[in-house]
Formats: sequence, C-alpha cells, structure tokens
Amino acid sequence: MAAVYFLTPELRTKLKKPIGMLIRGSFAETMAKFKDFVKKEEAPCVISVGDTVSKNLFENQMRFQLSVIDNKRMRRKIQPRWFAAEKTIYVKNPQGTITEEAISAIEEALTGSQRVQIVVEGEEDLLTLIAILYAPENSLVVYGQPFEGIVVVKVTPKKKAEVAGILELMKTVRKAK
Repeated sequence: MAAVYFLTPELRTKLKKPIGMLIRGSFAETMAKFKDFVKKEEAPCVISVGDTVSKNLFENQMRFQLSVIDNKRMRRKIQPRWFAAEKTIYVKNPQGTITEEAISAIEEALTGSQRVQIVVEGEEDLLTLIAILYAPENSLVVYGQPFEGIVVVKVTPKKKAEVAGILELMKTVRKAK
C-alpha cells in the first residue's frame, strides 16, 4: 500500500470548500433536490463518497454505480452499512493520503458494469478526487458537506482538469529516513 498523494496544510483549507454545487438542507430536502437533479441531467453514473450520503441515497432508492465508505461519520466509528452492491472491495487509505490501492479499486469499479462498494480502512474523503478523475463524463459524484448538505460534482473535462491540478499539488516524494 504505497501512498501516491499527500494532503498539504494549504490544500486542507482549500478542500474544505465544496468543489461542486452545494445543495443545502436536511437529509430529506437534499435527497429530493438531488433526485430532481439526477433526472434532469440523465447522468450515466452516480458515485457517492461518504457513509451518510451513501446511506441517504440508498434509503431514497437512488441507484449508484459506486459507493465509497469508511464506516465512520464525522470521524467516529459507526455500525458497518452494506448497500445493494454486487461487489465489495476493501482498501487501505490512511487519513490525508491517497494510496495506489484505493486508486486501482476506484478505477476498476468505474470501468466495470457491476455496482461496487469500496470499504476503506482509514479515510475516504480525498477519494472523491479520484472518483471525479476516473468517472465517465457527465457522471455525478456526490459527497456530504458537514452541517450544510451535499455537494454534487458533474464530471466534465474542466472539472477533471481542476482535480488533476489539485492532485499535482498533492504529489510528494517522501524521503527515506
């Protein structure tokens, strides 16, 4: 499990801001708005990153191709949840990093036809970037924005380029001690 990307303090601050459209409201309000948005956009693929947003999509009969969870809510352990996936992949991805293992799992999940759930040992937040990078164009990546609502990212060439730029800033070579 080699880490490829590392979160810098500067990027930590930048990434607290939504990188897509913020839909504010309660769980019920955000899910109703998101359902309407999905219908309007006719997205080829919906990807959820985060336990709460994945649970809410599942409970609202929203189909997603990929769900990425870590069995935590606000960094606290929660009861493991399993969604209607045909395949489950387990990966390690320590906090503040993106590992090769996690990248490969997302790439595999998005090139196949099965509905996949990736269960992360560590933290899944930064994997939103990888999901955007590998998702088919016009897909929707959705993640939670704590205490505000959900963020919906429509995958476009421009958004992929923005994410690639963020990842380039995260690329670090760690020196051996």
